[in-house]
Amino acid sequence: MKLTTNQIFDFNKHEDDSYESEIDYLNNKFSKKGISVDEIIKKLGSFNVAIPSWALGAGGTRFGRFSYGGEPSSLEQKLDDIGILNSLTKTAGAVSLHIPWDIPSDVNAIKEKAESHRILFDAMNSNTFQDQPHLEHTYKFGSLNSVHKNAREQAVEHNKEVIRIGKELGSKSLTVWLADGANFPGQLNFQTALQNTEDSLKKIYSDLPEDWRMFIEYKPYEPNFYSTTIQDWGTSFMLANACGEKAMTLVDLGHHLPNTNIEQIVATLMLKGKLGGFHFNDSKYGDDDLTVGSIKPYSLFLIFNELVYGMENNSQNPDLAWMIDASHNTKDPLEDLIQSLEAILIAYAQALLVDRKALYEAQQESDVVKCQELLQDAYRTDVRSLLKAARKETNAAINPLEAYRSFKVRKQLIEERGTSSRASGL
Repeated sequence: MKLTTNQIFDFNKHEDDSYESEIDYLNNKFSKKGISVDEIIKKLGSFNVAIPSWALGAGGTRFGRFSYGGEPSSLEQKLDDIGILNSLTKTAGAVSLHIPWDIPSDVNAIKEKAESHRILFDAMNSNTFQDQPHLEHTYKFGSLNSVHKNAREQAVEHNKEVIRIGKELGSKSLTVWLADGANFPGQLNFQTALQNTEDSLKKIYSDLPEDWRMFIEYKPYEPNFYSTTIQDWGTSFMLANACGEKAMTLVDLGHHLPNTNIEQIVATLMLKGKLGGFHFNDSKYGDDDLTVGSIKPYSLFLIFNELVYGMENNSQNPDLAWMIDASHNTKDPLEDLIQSLEAILIAYAQALLVDRKALYEAQQESDVVKCQELLQDAYRTDVRSLLKAARKETNAAINPLEAYRSFKVRKQLIEERGTSSRASGL
C-alpha cells in the first residue's frame, strides 16, 4: 500500500482551516518577545524522527501478544509502512534497522524501496541480547562483558558485521545496547565486566568508518535485575570517552529509574559534546515503552527545553539522531507512532516558544517565580496549529491520525497481508 500526494491533497481540502487564525494570534503574542512563529514552523517542517523496524508490529509482554493484523512480515513491508507514516506526517523519513532481524537479502532492492518512500537509513542496531540459531557461543552470561573470550569475540564480530551491512545501505551510525549484567550478587566481578566491555567496544570502534558515530546506550535494569554493566549515563559517557570522539552516549527516555532528572543529563552531555542519539517513549514505572507524551508530557517539554538550548548553544555537540523506541501492546502500531510523532513535535514547538532572553535574565536575578512562569507559559501554549501549518507546507496530512483512519489503512493492510502475518523481531 502507498499513499499518493493527490490523496493527501484531497484530504487536506476538506480539513478545517481555522488553525490559521490561531497562528495569527501566536504571531502577535510571541513576535513581541522576538520569537518568530514562521521560523518555528520551518523547524517543525524539517524535523525528522527515525522509525525502528521493530516498532511496526504489535508489541508483547511475557504474558501475551495481541496482533492487529496486517503486520509487516518482511523488511520490504516494514519500509512500506514507514512510507505510509512519512506520507502522512513528513516527519518519519528514516528507518533504524536491527540486525539480524533485518538483514537485507538484496541490498540494492532494499535501497530502491527506501528511496521510493524517501526514507534514509538511520542508526544500525546490533543484537547480543539473544542467542541466534547459527551462533556457536551463548550470550546467557554476557556478550561484550563476558568472562568467556569466545563469546566476547563473537559479539564484537557481530557488531562489525552490522557496520558492514550499514555501510552498504548508507547508514552512518551504530547503536550498541547491552543486556549484559547479573541477576545475583557475586555472579560477576564488576571491574572485570566493565573492563571487558571497554576492551570490546574499542575493538568495535576500530572498525568504525571515519564518517560514522557509535552510540552507547545504557539501562539500569532488565533483563538483569541485580546489576547492568552499562547501567547509567555516566558509565556510557566514560566508555564513550575511552573509545574516542566518534563514540557518544544515547539517551532512552525509558532507561532511567523513577524521577531521574533526564533534562539535567541531556544538558550535561550536550555541554560535553557527547549526546549522540535520543530514543523517545514514555513510562509510568520503568522501561514501559509507552506512546510518547502519554504519561509525562511536562517532563518531555522540560527535556526538549534543554535540547533546544543545547542545539542553539552547544556547537561542540553534533546533530542528534532522533528515534522512537516504543512497544505497541494494545494499539494499532501505526496509530501509536503517529501519536508519538505528534507529541514530539508539540514538545519541540513549545520549547522553541520559551522566551530565552527573559529566562536568562530571571535566572541571573534568581527570580524563581519568574523562571517557572516563563517555562509554563510556553508549555501551556496550544501549538497544534503550528504543526498543522508545518504539515501543509510539506504536503503532509494536516491531521495525520484522522487521515490514516479516513484512508482505512489498517483495513487495507489486513486485506493485503492477512490477519496472521507477524513482524520479525521482538
